[in-house]
Amino acid sequence: FKLVISTKQKLNFEDTEMKISIETTIKSDLETVWLAWNNPEDIKQWNAASADWHTTESTVDLREGGTFSSRMEAKDGSMDFDFGGTFSKVIENQLIEFSMADGRWVSIEFSLDGNGVKVEETFDAESQSAGEPQRQGWQNILNNFAKHVESKN
Repeated sequence: FKLVISTKQKLNFEDTEMKISIETTIKSDLETVWLAWNNPEDIKQWNAASADWHTTESTVDLREGGTFSSRMEAKDGSMDFDFGGTFSKVIENQLIEFSMADGRWVSIEFSLDGNGVKVEETFDAESQSAGEPQRQGWQNILNNFAKHVESKN
C-alpha cells in the first residue's frame, strides 16, 4: 500500500502580498495639494526620503495609461535609480492609482478633513526588504511633500 499526497499550492514568501499604508494631513487647499503632487517641478523639490537624496528629473503624463518617472540620486553621486510607473486610474483631486515598473500597485487618495487635505498612500511592499523600513521611507517622502506644500501657503 502506497499513499501519495500531492499539492499544487506552493508556499513562497514572494507570493505574499503585504500592503503598507501611510498618511499625512496638509494644511492647504485640495487644488494646491493635487497640483504639487503632480507637477514635475514641485516633485523635484519634495521627492526624497532623506536629506542626502534628491530628485533630479521628473516627468508626469497624468491620465489613465499615462506614465511618470522620477530620477532619484544620492547627492554624493554614489547611487541612483529611476522610480516610475503607469497610471491605471485618475480621478482629479481625489485618487491616483498606478502600477510601478516592477508590477507593484500604489493608490493615493486625497480627501478633505477638518484640518486640511488628508493624503493616504497604500502600496504593495517589496518582498526583498522588511516592511518597516519601506513604510518609513515612503512616510519620509510624504512628510517632505507636506512641508513643501505648506511652505507655498
